[in-house]
Amino acid sequence: MFQWRLPQAVCALSACMCLILAYEDDIQVNFADPFYNEIIGGETPEPTQSEAPCSSRDMTKWDKLFSMLEDSQMRENMLLQYAGDIIKVELASLRGEMLRFGAQYGGSCGVAMETAGRRMALQLEGRLKETMERVKTRDPTSAASAAAGNSVSNRSEAMLQELLAAARMQASRLTKLETSCLRSPGAGVGLNTKPGSQLPEDGEAEPQEQEFTSPEVALDGVLAAMQQTRVELEEVLRSSRQRLLPAGYETALLFPMRSRRIYTSVIPDGPLSISSFTVCMWVKPTAVSNRTVLFSYGNRRNPYEIQLLLGQTSALFTVGGEAHLVEARDVVKPGGASEWIHLCGAWSSEQGLASLWAGGKKVASTPGVAEGHVLPDGGSLQLGQERNGCCPLSPSSGSRVTGFEEGFDPKMAFVGKMTGVNMWDRVLSEEEISQLALREGQGSDPRGNMVAWGVTEMVPHGGAQFVN
Repeated sequence: MFQWRLPQAVCALSACMCLILAYEDDIQVNFADPFYNEIIGGETPEPTQSEAPCSSRDMTKWDKLFSMLEDSQMRENMLLQYAGDIIKVELASLRGEMLRFGAQYGGSCGVAMETAGRRMALQLEGRLKETMERVKTRDPTSAASAAAGNSVSNRSEAMLQELLAAARMQASRLTKLETSCLRSPGAGVGLNTKPGSQLPEDGEAEPQEQEFTSPEVALDGVLAAMQQTRVELEEVLRSSRQRLLPAGYETALLFPMRSRRIYTSVIPDGPLSISSFTVCMWVKPTAVSNRTVLFSYGNRRNPYEIQLLLGQTSALFTVGGEAHLVEARDVVKPGGASEWIHLCGAWSSEQGLASLWAGGKKVASTPGVAEGHVLPDGGSLQLGQERNGCCPLSPSSGSRVTGFEEGFDPKMAFVGKMTGVNMWDRVLSEEEISQLALREGQGSDPRGNMVAWGVTEMVPHGGAQFVN
């Protein structure tokens, strides 16, 4: 058997080998590039030159200043939104406390408390949302809405005042409701007794006292939350007042930084050869140095005829030179508070009496100041700087007055906002100055007859500008 299978296997193997040799392909791999993209003949084209990338110019100091102003506006909006969110959270927690109190004590007292709490929360939230939207939608950039912006700001303050009044009224109502709930018969026991429980006996007075202690603690918590909300609302009102211009004024002068080139020149409506005057203005300093100039008038012989200045914590007023100085301390907060301050300086040559006013109150008065002196005409009047070098002598004279060679001093420059600059050729009465210092007053009336804000020509220089 094996002898027959061996020849068969050999035959099969030989047949396979023949098939393999017969069908073997000769595979040749051509590694040559089949694409013929060579340029034959002619000149080789020159490569196309690409344009150099645009080089960004360095930011100037004004670009940086505007970027800083935009960042400050964005931060201000963020803080405003954050304040609104905080108040909403506090109102929501207050409403939750009121609802828990109503659910715990039930009955007519609980229903009344729940209704009052819901109504109070909705009323406060609605008024606050409306006021915040009006403040945020105020457009300070368009000239057409400049006049309407002032009325919107006044309405916003009125709404915030109404909101504070509503909060006080609701606190009063809660106090009355607490008294009625605790003094009414069965208010503490009937509302707090579970079904099936029995009234305490005479010897069990201590548990009943604990029953009355619980609503007192709850109402104390509600009143504390109301007081906290009132404080936060007053803070929002104070913040909104700082963002608005005082006394109904629509424009202000902005001095963005200390610089010898940033000031505002004023062209008076008449000659300043006068023997008495009153100067008033609203200022909001960003920073105050030892000597910050607000109002300055002088000529080439005496550059210090009139000066109204700020110190670190004081206000200074001079007439006829630095020898006649009137100083009032504790007028400005240390470091220069960012809030509006109303200042007035009055002087009469007849009595030589110079007085300084801050916030509508007389803070300093000195007799014998430049008595019999008359202001010279033809000088230079400016805001925010002390004009040294304003009136140089003619080249033929060959001499100059000491103190006029160096020009402006950047260390004495005012930085901040200024509005309501007026000057009269008489001494105003105490009642008139007090009326001018009211934040809710009408800024357009009365105006000065020598310098009138919004009427007299004022020319900003450098980076000074009018803002709404």
